[in-house]
Formats: sequence, C-alpha cells, structure tokens
Amino acid sequence: MLQGAKLSMSTIAAIATPPGAGGIGIVRLSGPRAKALLARMFLPLSPRFENFRPWFLHRGRVLDRYGEALDDVLAVFMPGPRTFTGEDMAEIHCHGGPLIVQAVLESILRLGARQAERGEFSRRAFANGRMDLSQAEAVAELIAAPSREALRYSLNRLDGLLGRRVLALREELEALRVQVCLAVDFPEEEVECLAPAAFGRAVTEVACSVRRLLAGQKRARVMQQGAVVVLAGAVNAGKSSLLNALLGRNRALVTDIPGTTRDFLEEACDLDGLPVRLTDTAGLRQTEEGRHGADAVEALGMALSREKLGEADCILLVLDGARLGEAGAAAESCPDAAARQVLELAGDTPVLLVWNKSDLCSPELFPPRWADGLSCCKVSARSGGNVDALAMALRQTLLADGCDRPPSDGLAPNARQALALEEALAELEALEADVRAGQPYDCCAVRLDTAAAHLGEVTGLSSPAEVLDRVFAQFCIGK
Repeated sequence: MLQGAKLSMSTIAAIATPPGAGGIGIVRLSGPRAKALLARMFLPLSPRFENFRPWFLHRGRVLDRYGEALDDVLAVFMPGPRTFTGEDMAEIHCHGGPLIVQAVLESILRLGARQAERGEFSRRAFANGRMDLSQAEAVAELIAAPSREALRYSLNRLDGLLGRRVLALREELEALRVQVCLAVDFPEEEVECLAPAAFGRAVTEVACSVRRLLAGQKRARVMQQGAVVVLAGAVNAGKSSLLNALLGRNRALVTDIPGTTRDFLEEACDLDGLPVRLTDTAGLRQTEEGRHGADAVEALGMALSREKLGEADCILLVLDGARLGEAGAAAESCPDAAARQVLELAGDTPVLLVWNKSDLCSPELFPPRWADGLSCCKVSARSGGNVDALAMALRQTLLADGCDRPPSDGLAPNARQALALEEALAELEALEADVRAGQPYDCCAVRLDTAAAHLGEVTGLSSPAEVLDRVFAQFCIGK
C-alpha cells in the first residue's frame, strides 16, 4: 500500500509508452523535483534557451549521469496543480527504441527519482483531488477498451458524470440525515418536512435513481469486457461449422464422425463493434455406462459443456435441421433430447435457437411449434447461408434492446461500482420498509449512514485502502 508521505514527497518516474520498438518513447516524471531532475539531464540545443517554458516542447539532448548524450529529444515541464497528478510533472519524448527509453529512465532514477508503482500516477491524481475513483478507473478502462462502444462508456465516466450524479445522491441522503437528527434531538418540536410520508418518498426517489444507474451496467459490461456465447446442442448438429462460419475462417475441426469435439474451443469475434468470445462445446448425448477410452474422454467433454453453459451470456442452441426435418419443426414438444437438456440447463440465460443445415431442410413452419417464444434463425453453416442474419440476431440478443449506444446520461457503472450501488440500494429498500413500519428515526439514521457510505465507495470517498490498492494495482506502471 502506498503511504501518504510517499505519495506526496517523492518524485516518481516511469516509461509511459508500451514495451517494444516504436517511433516515440515517453518517460514521465511527477513530484516536487520533476523540474530540477529534468534540468540536470537535459541539454538544450537552442542558444536562446534560459529556462523551461511551461507546457512548451523544448528540443535538446538527454544526458546520462556521466554527461554523455543518449538521444535527441523533446522535453516539456508542466507545473502543478493543473496537471494530471496535480503535481509538477515533466516528460521526455525520445526515440522509441527499447534500449534508448530504458537508458533515459535509468538516468532519471540514478539522479534521485523513484520508479513508479502500478497506477501511481493515477493514484496521485486521485489523492490530490484531480479525479474521483470512478474517473481513475475510467482511465484504465479507456486504455484497455476492446471496442469503440467501450471507448464511449469509458469517456463518459472519465468526464466525471457518474461521480457527480452519485455525489448528488449522497448529498440528498446527508440532507435527510440532518433532518433525522433534528427529529431525534427535538422530539417535542414538529418537523413537518420529515413527516413519515415525505421521508418515505424522499428515500424512494433516491432508490429509484440508484436503480436507473444500475440499469445500464450489464450492457456496459458486455461492451467493455465482451460477451460469452456458448454453442451447444446435439452431437454433429454443426456447432463447429457454425463457429467457423461466424469467425469467417476454419478454426474448429469439422468431420462427420460423432464426438469429434471432445473439449471446448474459445475464439474471439467482433460483431460490428461488440466483442464476443465464442465457445464451441462438445455435443450432448446419452452415453452408455461402462464404456472406456475415448468414450470416457467424450463424457468428460460433455460434462465440461454443461459447466460452460452456466458461464454464458447467451446460448446458441444449434439444431440439426436435416435430421429433425419438417416433422421436427411441427412437433408439439422438442424432439431433440440434447436441445431439451440445454433448455433445462439455460435457466435465465438468453437462448437463440439456430436451425442449422437449412440448405437440406428449410421447414415451412418456422419458428418450430415447440420453440415457445425463443428467438430463432435458420442458417446453413457449411454454405454460409443466413449467417450474417444470425450474427445480427445474436448481437441484438446480447444487447437486450438492440441498442449499442451508451445511456444518454452516460452513467453506466462498472462491476465494482455496481456492487457498491447494489449494496446502497439494499439499504435504501430496507429503509423504505422501516419507514412504512414506523421504526424510530434513530434506527433509520443507521441505514441512511450505511447507504451513504456505499455510495461514497463509487467515487472513493469512503473506500478503504485495500480497495484503492486493488483498483490501482490493475493499472500499467506508466499510468
């Protein structure tokens, strides 16, 4: 854990560009000695140079500790507090060879700077009030964003919209807390603004606002982390062929031999900006007891398939349309034992029914009579027929409403923030019940405090050091 004195007094340095060769490499400093250290190792090329002009790129040579030139560079000094960290900062922009960048960093460290820890620049920005915790997390999410949509979510949080909204809700609870204290301390006085009915309405309004914040969390998670899509169904239904068709290349081994897929295969896929991890699983079928060797391996593969179904954001239930035929589509109940098993295991997970091998059988009655409101799509994985329509249907299923844009208010929380909001909501719902039950206001005050504390965790106002350590440990060293 970073100590307060260590945060505020030392000058830190780190490479701010990715590892490997590149056109430019950046070494960053932050702390009270940033300007002094930069001056000691920078030799300006302009004869008119007298001092570092803030926020201005100066060309010169960077020197090692012996005064030998390392590289031709650009250097900039940025005085605090209006910097990323809130401290004096400096950057050296050198050529991006790994040896050069590392040599520049080593020179700075030998002059007295300290190697920055993971996320220490962002942590200093948080500690110095330059951003709240939700904004700091947005920095890391912005860097790791897997899609343009994820970028938009991260930028929304980086702007501080979520933090300001949560702060406003927390202030509403604190205002209620003040009124509760008046009612408890002066019970003989009439405090009309805190009549039970009005108190209950105020709590309900805050609870509704928290629910609205949570509403966009699932979609934000899918956009930022990617969705898990599991291809499941009977042996030889065409799951591996469908995986290859969705990927646009042959990744899975495809044969007519039942049980070819014994394990699971995962591949990343992009559905028009939506990151997806496709998981091809072993086909499900009944196995005979007492069989050994390869059949035992197949049974393990099927067990793993059932486990993967529990991890899915969406299940592609692949049917062998050629085998089921017209009669299979017209049946009152699902005639495919494996499909029935998948539907039983799916629970609340969305299921997209895929009628494969439609080039061999494209039933007139579709969706199947037994589909019971499931989203359905006919495809031919081998020929690629209607695969694009399936990809679009899958995208819409994952996004629930088919909308890939972030909420208009830009307030979708990440997983950590959502957990804090859920805990705050649980307290508010319990508080609503207490108010309806006529519980004393001093008891209600405890729940108000707890709910406000959970809201404070979103922005870091009431986050313990262990939480902060976990958050910033996920950052790269140069950020």
